Amino acid sequence: MKKLCVVLLILGVWILPATSYAANKSKPGTVPIYVITNDDGTLHTYASFYFAGGTQNDPTLTYQNSLNTQGLGIGGGFFGTPRLTMLPSSNAQCLYVSDASTGDIAAINIQNLASPVLVGNFSGSTNDNGTTNGIGIVMNQNYLYAGYTLSNTIATFSVGAGCTLSFLGDITATPLNGGYIAGMATNGNILVVTYIDGSIQSFNTASGIPVSNNDEQNSAGFAQSYYPDSVDITADGHYAIFGDAAVPITVEVSDLSSGKLAPTVMYLVSPTTNVIGPGVNSATARLSPDESLLYVGNSQSGYVAAAFFNASTGKVSPGCTSQLLNNFYNPWAYIGGLQTRDTTGTGNVLYIAEFGSSIGIVKVTSTGTACTLTEAAGSPANDESSPGLLSIQVVPPRPF
Repeated sequence: MKKLCVVLLILGVWILPATSYAANKSKPGTVPIYVITNDDGTLHTYASFYFAGGTQNDPTLTYQNSLNTQGLGIGGGFFGTPRLTMLPSSNAQCLYVSDASTGDIAAINIQNLASPVLVGNFSGSTNDNGTTNGIGIVMNQNYLYAGYTLSNTIATFSVGAGCTLSFLGDITATPLNGGYIAGMATNGNILVVTYIDGSIQSFNTASGIPVSNNDEQNSAGFAQSYYPDSVDITADGHYAIFGDAAVPITVEVSDLSSGKLAPTVMYLVSPTTNVIGPGVNSATARLSPDESLLYVGNSQSGYVAAAFFNASTGKVSPGCTSQLLNNFYNPWAYIGGLQTRDTTGTGNVLYIAEFGSSIGIVKVTSTGTACTLTEAAGSPANDESSPGLLSIQVVPPRPF
């Protein structure tokens, strides 16, 4: 645990003890795009909704409304923990938001994004506790999985009619080096989990409640204190990609084609190779919709980067880096979750959860061999309801 304590700041902001979307305002006849936040408030928690407008050259976010989740958050936690989830489908009508302090999952019907409706709040067992660093949530067609950071338990909920959830049971995870559950991702019948101690693990979810694939292992970066925080999975389920909580910028890739995690391959960024870009901490990583780019949030230095990703081989190669994002450390600090605006190509616009109540907006261009990341003129958009924004979701979502 001594090694774990040394990197706590790198790992995250640690807290001690069917669509019927409203008409697109800018392009009638097209599906509107919204960015939704988990505001993670300690006195009240809202899911806030922002309309994505403007043009490719001048993308904007305009606040629409906030819905009280009727739960409480903790105002921080691990960077790579996903605190909102929905099906990766344009037909999805349900959004789920975790309330870490009260230990529940708020279910929201977003059939009408102009007027979202809170369906209810659903809890796991009395053993499930995420009050230290949040509750991560991911889902597939039939089940929602919630990872509780303090109790190191993974709860399974069945998804019912009208966005309701039914608790089925939980399992206890055992990180190899005394850490906590952090990042989670699911694809098909596999659930991949990171622990903030350098270890990773996958589970089979074919029967609902996760069953270990007996592949728990330390990542390639563990020996150098590079600890996987976030995780993403390719559309075909072939590769799991980890964003490392590390002083240099590193990502790791594991082959999942056998049905379990293979030893990770680490891609290290140094000042000379500059594989991904300058900065400190690569704790959040997210694939573009076409999987050509891997976006990386440099959580403690105020940059975002993009590396080229080969979905056939799993290899990462040099990309591009943004300039220092606006208002870094004045007033926001730390980069959380990343989402793309569009559901095709590179996503065209990258949204960044900025801890301290704002959402960054970055324009993306790519030729396949060169790219640019340029912050929009109107960035960042304020999120006044959040004391510690770390997780966002885009509707319609990326299709995997």
